[in-house]
Amino acid sequence: MISKQLLFFGLFVLAVEYYAFTAVKTAIKNISGPWAWVFFGLYFVLALGALWSLFAFPHWAKTSWPSTSMKYIVNIFIGVFLGQVLMAVIMLVGDILIAVPNLFKYLTSSGSAAPEATSGERFISRFTFIAQTALLFGGALAGGLVYGMTNRYSYKIRRKTVSIDSLPESLKGLKIAQISDIHSGSFDDPEAVAEGVATIMREKPDLILFTGDLVNDKAEEIKPYLNIFKKLEAPMGVYSILGNHDYGDYHKWPSEEAKQANLKQLKQQHAEMGWRLLLDEHLILTKGDQKLALIGVENWGAKGFTQYGDLDRAMQGLEESEVQLKILMSHDPSHWEAQVREKYRDINLTLSGHTHGMQFGIEIPGLKWSPVQYMYKQWAGLYQQENQYLYVNRGFGFIGYQGRLGILPEITILELA
Repeated sequence: MISKQLLFFGLFVLAVEYYAFTAVKTAIKNISGPWAWVFFGLYFVLALGALWSLFAFPHWAKTSWPSTSMKYIVNIFIGVFLGQVLMAVIMLVGDILIAVPNLFKYLTSSGSAAPEATSGERFISRFTFIAQTALLFGGALAGGLVYGMTNRYSYKIRRKTVSIDSLPESLKGLKIAQISDIHSGSFDDPEAVAEGVATIMREKPDLILFTGDLVNDKAEEIKPYLNIFKKLEAPMGVYSILGNHDYGDYHKWPSEEAKQANLKQLKQQHAEMGWRLLLDEHLILTKGDQKLALIGVENWGAKGFTQYGDLDRAMQGLEESEVQLKILMSHDPSHWEAQVREKYRDINLTLSGHTHGMQFGIEIPGLKWSPVQYMYKQWAGLYQQENQYLYVNRGFGFIGYQGRLGILPEITILELA
């Protein structure tokens, strides 16, 4: 029995393939002879590869990839399919903007005379232009996604100054390095990862904070990189929290006991790296003659992910403490407006990750866009409401798409003022 979801997905794929092929056929209709066969042959190879990737990706992503090269071949074909989707969208919009008005005009015209030849010629010309546009944009997206696979270790330092009211002098200039979403199970280049860690250390931060998703699913994924991340050190310490992927919720475990054993092992690995894992708790740190509270919660979000965290528990006893600054680490940025801003107006700065900036988007002067912004209001960078700040890190690693296009992996350097 075919499920409704599978049926709808199959119809969606058929529609994409139909429109994409129509775009290619129309765009190159003036090419004849051997070159036409070359173009069609190349397109059919790419289209078949794209269809194969739709079955190969979920299968190997849930089990294990047969090889690194196969993982990237599948990702290339996924990029091709996404290019086809864009082509199909453009062609569909073209149908709506051109075919429907022409049909309406024909049906409402007097008599049943055929449209003038010149009108038909304009229609064909416009349709050809739309097909060529679809092919151009679809090809650009597919090519861009392939190019983005070369950027997966192109770490970008993003510096921000956070001005906090009434901050004591001894806390001004406090330098915090934030990383998030390592996703070690996706890594395949230890040297590149080591260079990312060295980049952090060259900044000489006072404090290093990791805001969740050390692995994709399994604790064993971080083992090849333990010695690399052990090199992260700071005068005030290295602290961490868990993200939604760290709990193993997206892997099919043989038993609940196996899942819990995996989580226990992962927590031990944080300690092995010298990271202090905060589990719904807070610590009091000192700098000079001043105290600050560092609060860490387990994963808590307002967008459908399992809520493990308990901010109330993490804050217990803190109201009696004499601290001049409160910093919260919470993996999912939707936590900020859903709970932090509602109940704890005294938390000065919240640090999150989770979104990755979708690893795809545009960030140029005057334009900041990613599809993830339609799900998360705060999805990348620094946000402020009244006297509270949220910083959303774009992620150190990658998952799913083995690359980054327009949204580079991030090392955040925050300086308090």
